[in-house]
Amino acid sequence: MQNTNSRGATHPKHDARSQPTYHLAEAARYVKVPTATLRLWALGRDASGLIGRRSVEPLIKPVLKAPAMFSFWNLIEAYVLRGLRPDHKVPLQAVRKAVRYAEKELGIDHLFLRKELATPDGRVFLERYGKLIELSASGQITLEKVFEAHLRRVEWDENSFPIRLFPFVASGGNGEEKPVLIDSRLSFGRPVLRDSSISTRTLVERLDAGESLKDVAADYELPRELVEYAVLYERAA
Repeated sequence: MQNTNSRGATHPKHDARSQPTYHLAEAARYVKVPTATLRLWALGRDASGLIGRRSVEPLIKPVLKAPAMFSFWNLIEAYVLRGLRPDHKVPLQAVRKAVRYAEKELGIDHLFLRKELATPDGRVFLERYGKLIELSASGQITLEKVFEAHLRRVEWDENSFPIRLFPFVASGGNGEEKPVLIDSRLSFGRPVLRDSSISTRTLVERLDAGESLKDVAADYELPRELVEYAVLYERAA
């Protein structure tokens, strides 16, 4: 998969961030959405011949479709989309309309990977998008704040491609702390604690096996609160 950003920079196909890394259920768990929801976003739904059902176009283009496999960049797209949908209830039809508008009218592919959405240039697009789907003034402000809050938790490289994600620890997208990190270069792209690179899943598995929080924290020389953050992240619905 070859990706080009707004500056014309292209990452080669062997870039780890573009490779199939997460299966469907795993990606859904990391961005905290139901597996069925992520499947619909990534694969859509073909309802041709089914009475009373509508076909649904996908919003994300997974690096592999059969079986569905997601790259790190796909994970970023799903994360930002989650902020619009389950967290802030932006209508799916409106999101799909934005994607089509960005692709056809502005020549923007992979809308939810765009660093520009977190900059003044992004506001220009969001204003145009708001008018396109007839958002109220308050709805427009909400949309801008949603993008700002989520994209502040993404870091980009020198070519403006996502390189690190600091997911919200709990569902709902609240809090400014960034204890958990997802980076394709660390632990095969699995969530780790930010300053230690220790897998959040490993910590939780030890606790679930009956070890005390105090002992687990001591073994890894971690503050107790960091282990608690790992639990919150792994257990968030």
